[in-house]
Amino acid sequence: MSAFVRVERPIGDTRPLVFDSPHSGSIYPANFTHVVDRMTLRRSEDAHIEELFGHVTGLGAVLVHALFPRCYIDPNRNEDDLDLSMIADGWDGPVNPTSKTLSRGIGLIWKDMKAFGPIYDGPLTAADIRTRIEDYWRPYHDALAAEIDAAHGRVGRVVHVDCHSMASMGDRTTEDGEVARPDFVIGDRDGTTCAPALTDCVVETLRAMGYSVAINDPYKGFELVRRHGRPDEGRHSIQIEVNRALYMDEATLSKRPGFLELAANLERLNAEVASLSETI
Repeated sequence: MSAFVRVERPIGDTRPLVFDSPHSGSIYPANFTHVVDRMTLRRSEDAHIEELFGHVTGLGAVLVHALFPRCYIDPNRNEDDLDLSMIADGWDGPVNPTSKTLSRGIGLIWKDMKAFGPIYDGPLTAADIRTRIEDYWRPYHDALAAEIDAAHGRVGRVVHVDCHSMASMGDRTTEDGEVARPDFVIGDRDGTTCAPALTDCVVETLRAMGYSVAINDPYKGFELVRRHGRPDEGRHSIQIEVNRALYMDEATLSKRPGFLELAANLERLNAEVASLSETI
């Protein structure tokens, strides 16, 4: 197992249920020579998400989470999602950048922090990018795939929950400024990565608790749910985005008093998901 990926095992009976947190890592590699200050970079983290979902092992689930930061290399992007302008000495592998990579600089290797400026003072070497892929990105994908395959292999079905957080204010604007995001955004790539029963379970349970919930807007789910969500094979994958304002100060990343209430409510939600994983 990679030193940069943590796999937490179920406590008690094992269910066909795997959670992952690809963006909560906060251990910055020594060779990450960024020019943006560290606290600005940390705005990209899904801070505390692995802790908010830490209870899932007590529900019989596996929890996989990255220890490295997404701005160093992003596990929720494919390995060919590269901006060639970032590579000083050329690239001999496949390249298929997404629109987010080309327009916003947030592909496999992040280029900049939007209004805060570029992350690096110049292009990277191909060797550096290959090292990041082989030592960080690939071990994360291998670990997650192994757990999902093992769960599916036991009973012929598996539920995968991809866990994220989002800024409280969105990119969309009105005359009055940015638009506030809902408490949760649930993504199933327009119904293609899981059975409707799973999406309904998550959405209805959260709404019954009083939370505002959007579906596939503005987040449909990206590489991880796309890769693992094949409901016709009994492989159900769903993404959960949690509004950061529910549990932390977005400027300092410190927890707010609402953290404990949210954690308890997420445990109630995931108990429902765990029960569904036995029958879906």
